[in-house]
Amino acid sequence: MRLPRDLSGQQLVQLLRRFGYEVTRQSGSHVRLTTFEKGEHHITVPAVDPLRVGTLAAILAEVGEHSGLERGKVASRLFAQ
Repeated sequence: MRLPRDLSGQQLVQLLRRFGYEVTRQSGSHVRLTTFEKGEHHITVPAVDPLRVGTLAAILAEVGEHSGLERGKVASRLFAQ
């Protein structure tokens, strides 16, 4: 699946709620998210518009590694219509 090129950091924060992530803090232009599903896990999302594709890919890979899914499956669950 092709990753979106026009996704903002805030939009990604909202989408990651599907995986149980909640905002725990924000420092400047970075938002820290935490989930306790399948163990505690933290990720940091830059609150920029738009997110760079490489940054988005790295975040999705990290979420996938924690969830036991491939990056493509994570992307499908987040961006499927």
